[in-house]
Amino acid sequence: MENKMRVFLDQECPRCGNGGMGMTLRCSCGWTGGIDLVDQAAILDFWERHKARNEKKKVIQMGLEFFLPMNPPTVTHQEKQVRVVNGKPRFYEPQELKNARAILYDHLCRWKPAEPFSGGVRLICKWLFPRGRHSDGEYRITKPDTDNLQKLLKDCMTQAGFWKDDAQVCSEIVEKFWAEHPGIYVKVETV
Repeated sequence: MENKMRVFLDQECPRCGNGGMGMTLRCSCGWTGGIDLVDQAAILDFWERHKARNEKKKVIQMGLEFFLPMNPPTVTHQEKQVRVVNGKPRFYEPQELKNARAILYDHLCRWKPAEPFSGGVRLICKWLFPRGRHSDGEYRITKPDTDNLQKLLKDCMTQAGFWKDDAQVCSEIVEKFWAEHPGIYVKVETV
């Protein structure tokens, strides 16, 4: 076996043997991994199972877990612009922010639950940015800030119909990493 980090999908951790669930990128033993293209068939199977479950409207609103394979947007909700029209300030979104919002919304629509979550929810996100010269799985400690990333994501999830109001998100766990295979891991749980 190659000495290469891998994600384990509904299997076990390659280091300690702990059972995995979904797109586990970190194990309690400290193992970290990125998504290996060899796992593409397993990822597609994972997507199809969750997509089929949602389409049949048999999703019990306990949670939803998915991965958006994409380069996460680095433009954030905080980058709105102001212009003065007739002596009054007018806020607007620059084109780059509109494009990022549209791309994120399109990716999220595939995972929209059959019914919006009701009550409080916990949102767990792992933002995986293209690693460049960084190590796979290394924490990203540069901008954009996680709170600004989350605001754009929650706005798009509200628009897509995951919940009625993003105020329902009463618990958040957010991490951002450099990764060989970029994307956004999202898990929504009822609390």
